[in-house]
Amino acid sequence: MNYIVAVSGGVDSVVLLDMLIKQKEHNLVVAHFDHGIRVDSDADARFVWELAKKYELPFEVRREELGDAASENTARNHRYAFLRDIAKKYSATIVTAHHADDVVETIAINLTRGTGWRGLTVMGDETIRRPLLGLRKQHLYTYALEHQLEYIEDETNRDHTYTRNHIRQKLSSLLDPDRQQLLKLRSHQRTLRRAIMRETERHLLHHDRYFFIMIPEPVALELLRAHTDAILTMPQQRYLLERIKTASPGSVIEPGGNIHVTITAKAFHIEHK
Repeated sequence: MNYIVAVSGGVDSVVLLDMLIKQKEHNLVVAHFDHGIRVDSDADARFVWELAKKYELPFEVRREELGDAASENTARNHRYAFLRDIAKKYSATIVTAHHADDVVETIAINLTRGTGWRGLTVMGDETIRRPLLGLRKQHLYTYALEHQLEYIEDETNRDHTYTRNHIRQKLSSLLDPDRQQLLKLRSHQRTLRRAIMRETERHLLHHDRYFFIMIPEPVALELLRAHTDAILTMPQQRYLLERIKTASPGSVIEPGGNIHVTITAKAFHIEHK
């Protein structure tokens, strides 16, 4: 199998690459995305290029000038767009170095943002391989030390203006049993999410207003989320549901996201403009 290994140069991805090479099971391509956020980020790209050359692996790189004002979400979206382009080029699977501490941090970030139950189902894209999810960060440092691996320490990891770094500091005192409980909850919630998605798909043809009036609100909101391709925020979904229940026939509702909903006496019709 062909793997696109996302390598930033940090300890996580350097350890991942070394582990995959030692397995000798896959054709590996090293991929590095330079966000252009730090003025010296080109040095990271050179480091990863030298690493790929040392292992005699193909190397793919892209630099974009996102600037130091770019959000974590923007940087992530651009990085994954690059990785998907490279994966398509090589007919390969993307592999990232996310580990157990990343999962806990992302859950904490999502819950503070009010994402609801989906905040527990982080890193659930099953098209991406994440073989380090069972390991903690300290295990990766230990592996790097034992195998004498060189890596880069990203100075932005100490900048608490980044949400993740602030959360990481807050979680530093979290006990291992509590971390394990969060990981178990994530696993359980991912199973539930699959069941919810299967059930939602069964009802996607329903546009009956009476049906949406009679079913429990959480179920109705899940169905509306699917109907609108998850574009709307939760307040917008609640607004749309209320209007579906109460609006007069002939009403046109625009809850946001370029979505137009036409109301008839018995049904509603959604258009994406």
